[in-house]
Amino acid sequence: MTAPAADGTAPLATVALATEHDVFVLRRSGKAAAEALGVERQDQIRLATALSELGRDTLGSPGLCVEFGVVAGVVPVLRVDLLWRTGPGPGPEAVKAAARLVPVRHEAAERRVTIEQQLSVDATDPETLRRAREALRAHRGSSVLEDARAQTSDLIAALEESRAQREELHRLNEELEETNRGVVALYSELSAELEETNRGVVALYAELEEKSSQLREASEAKTRFWANVSHELRTPVNSVVGLARLLLETEGERLDEEQRRQIALISASGATLLALVDELLDVAKAESGRLEPHWEPVDLRATLGQLRGTLRGYETRGDVTLAVAEPDPALTLVSDEVMVTRILRNLLSNSLKFTEEGTVRLDVAAEPGPAGGEVVFTVSDTGVGIPPEEQHQIFEEFYQVRGSHQRGRSGTGLGLPYARRLAELLGGSLVLTSSPGRGTVVTVRLPAARPGADGPDDAAVTRRAVLVTVDDDEVFRGAIRPVLGQLADRVVEVGEGGRAGDTIRRERPDAVLLDLHMPDLDGYDVLADLAADPGTAGIPVIVITSAADGTLDHARLRHARAVLDKASLTLGRLARAFDGAPEPPPLPPHPPRPDHPPRPEHPPRPGHPPLQEESPEDGTR
Repeated sequence: MTAPAADGTAPLATVALATEHDVFVLRRSGKAAAEALGVERQDQIRLATALSELGRDTLGSPGLCVEFGVVAGVVPVLRVDLLWRTGPGPGPEAVKAAARLVPVRHEAAERRVTIEQQLSVDATDPETLRRAREALRAHRGSSVLEDARAQTSDLIAALEESRAQREELHRLNEELEETNRGVVALYSELSAELEETNRGVVALYAELEEKSSQLREASEAKTRFWANVSHELRTPVNSVVGLARLLLETEGERLDEEQRRQIALISASGATLLALVDELLDVAKAESGRLEPHWEPVDLRATLGQLRGTLRGYETRGDVTLAVAEPDPALTLVSDEVMVTRILRNLLSNSLKFTEEGTVRLDVAAEPGPAGGEVVFTVSDTGVGIPPEEQHQIFEEFYQVRGSHQRGRSGTGLGLPYARRLAELLGGSLVLTSSPGRGTVVTVRLPAARPGADGPDDAAVTRRAVLVTVDDDEVFRGAIRPVLGQLADRVVEVGEGGRAGDTIRRERPDAVLLDLHMPDLDGYDVLADLAADPGTAGIPVIVITSAADGTLDHARLRHARAVLDKASLTLGRLARAFDGAPEPPPLPPHPPRPDHPPRPEHPPRPGHPPLQEESPEDGTR
């Protein structure tokens, strides 16, 4: 067996070329060796044809021979070298013709032309090499006639294979044309369906836009109606109040005690009606975002004393005791005194109207915290309470608890929404808990200092150029608007989650305030969309929600800088969240009073603040 060369080539055989017959032998030997080494049929014919072309063109050169060998490697190669001692070798046309069939390397200086044909991996085993050597020796004694027949046979086989390939190509082209026709038909059908769907979507958007416009017009009409009615009511009510007071002042000596009492009752009732008219105006202003607090120190002792005197008359309606606690003289509150008074008067009068016996109590306490802490007002009663199934509706405007008319209690249904708006405008919260037959407890928390003054230096709050708030609750947006106005030079409001991404990408805000529960696209999806976009991933997002912490999907909230409860939003908490500052540690729980055991909280409505409000003095829950 021939040993491999130094470059790893295993020699197979050397064929001398001297006559035309040797070229025929070379063609047949090359094809047979390639077949023995596992080369495909067409590649066998290409190799044999290239050898025949090069050999015939080089025939006559001194020392002309052909060496066959297998080069081992990652991809084994059948290497065929055409060598001669002197002379020009094959012409350029022959080399070019051979190169169209197989890889050819012409080294004129070394008088060598090399052809390489890739083999399979197992072509280098000894048995395969042995068969290749035998195939090269087998055709050395063949005649010219045999060589011609073999060449003719190869040509016929190549033609048959070419014909079969043409037929297969023709069949594949027909299948492709049929497939294309099906694709075109499907595309046309889908295009028609998509066009029809688009027309439906456009029509739906037009209808939605029309409905939205109608709703806006209805809301504006309602607001105008409230404002106009309130203004129209003020004139006659002011006349009644003024005439009653004038009658008492000018005709007081002529009136007996009963007449003076009745005229005083007219005056007091007119004043109460005038206050209700003012509240209607405030509701209209709050809906339009034009209700602004007037911040000033509040004299709590005077305010609570006035409430105590104003509401004493309600105690005669039944066996009810009104208890208004004296505030600590050291207790300070900077807020809107009129709004605080209206909140407490509404809550107390509401409790008195729905309590037939027992006690209605108002307690005031201070709780420590940032920016001067909080002032907590607690109104509790032993009245009829509110059924659980109606507690999520009592803060809707004009809603009245079922059966209140049959019990002789009536009102407008504006009290609780009004009290809630006022508490939130003042930067605080209002929480209600109630059990039928056991009474109701309402807790109002107001910041002791003006929201935004988290310390003696208001400038410590970092202002931002642009802030985007995303919330479908227009009332909440209106309530928090004054607070956000102290955080940013410009606040952009978005009422739909589906529009949040485009607005934020357009505005490039310094921060985003994002509601979690919205009907079209909730806060989870908006947050994921912002986090996935490199252009918005770095914008701080503060998530606000009224949902309980145990119901939140914290894994989907990992991209939010903070998650805040709507019920406890203050400027200080928002500023710390936007700046990435930690929250102060929670305060220890306060023990309940012995005469008022704690009552369970009720779950909030999705997308709305938790139940945190009670009603005005209209007597409606």
